[in-house]
Amino acid sequence: MNRDGLVVTAVDQSSLKKKTAVSSSWILLDREAQSTTLDVDKHVIMRRVQIHARDLRILDPMLNYPSTILGREKVIVLNLEHIKAIITADEVLLRDPMDDNVIPIVEQLQRRLASDYPISQGQGEEEDNHPGVRNNFETEFPFEFRALEVFLEAICSFLDARTRELETDAYPALDELTSKISSRNLDRVRKLKSAMTRLTNRVQKVRDELEQLLDDDDDMADLYLSRKLAVASSPVSGSGAPHWFLNSPTIGSKISRTISRGSMETTQEENDVEELEMLLEAYFMQIDGTLNKLSTLREYIDDTEDYINIQLDNHRNQLIQLELFLCSGTVCLSVYSLVAAIFGMNIPYTWKTGHGYVFKWVVVITGIVCALLFSIIIFYARHKGLVGS
Repeated sequence: MNRDGLVVTAVDQSSLKKKTAVSSSWILLDREAQSTTLDVDKHVIMRRVQIHARDLRILDPMLNYPSTILGREKVIVLNLEHIKAIITADEVLLRDPMDDNVIPIVEQLQRRLASDYPISQGQGEEEDNHPGVRNNFETEFPFEFRALEVFLEAICSFLDARTRELETDAYPALDELTSKISSRNLDRVRKLKSAMTRLTNRVQKVRDELEQLLDDDDDMADLYLSRKLAVASSPVSGSGAPHWFLNSPTIGSKISRTISRGSMETTQEENDVEELEMLLEAYFMQIDGTLNKLSTLREYIDDTEDYINIQLDNHRNQLIQLELFLCSGTVCLSVYSLVAAIFGMNIPYTWKTGHGYVFKWVVVITGIVCALLFSIIIFYARHKGLVGS
């Protein structure tokens, strides 16, 4: 019995580990900015927002997917760095709400939705009194665009803040390296350059995603969830007309004209992406400005590297000139040593006695010849441009 009990406990623990590994924490925010924390697995999320598993995999923090904004039939799948969210026409699902980088986004989202909700309520009352302006109000501030704007503002501000921090650390380090080349300064600049490269790649991915959306009107039209929901629930539909209406020539022609007029208006609305385009362009310019800052920093680093290389080349040339001087002096001293070695040989000669003054002249003449030889070598090197003047 104890053995069976141990087996059951082991199975329960293993199943609990699997469940913990699969489950994830989400926060749900509706139109009224009411938040609800959900601790569910991916299948519950898939059934709730009706998306495929491949789209939900983009939001998996264990997988390194690039920055993506996908428009699906009923949702917008958003993966921007640490922001992993699902936007519908009525609610927002944000992953890992307890993350340090996500908490300010949740607070900002609650403030923005809470401030916009009373306005939308007041507009709804006006729409009841003035039905003719209902469509203008409905398409002016869609819920999904308000949420999308919060996320775009958050990611652009986050990357811009990281860029400013990098600039604050990089420019003094580069100036210090310019004034003093040392291993410590070189290693510090190397780390900053690596951080800049990683940050540039992150900013470039977000910029490319926004640019890709701006270049394709169909992709932008897919993000209009409220419009697609309104079109799907529109009463103007051929399937809703009775069969005897269509058989009547007068009523059938009126219905066909109404359907064609409604379809034309629907097509024009579907092709109208000006609001979203203006929204994306604003944040595209902001992220492009951040990328320009990083490009300027990269150019500054490249200029500093070129300056350091020029300094190192100058020092290298000075060492070569010093080596030339030393080699020339060594050659001249070798001539002097040759004369001394000749006279130091143990060879008997007759003029050794009584000619002591010859030693003095040999030393003087040999020194003059060596100095003259050194001057000739240096003059030739300067004439050929091998050493500086």
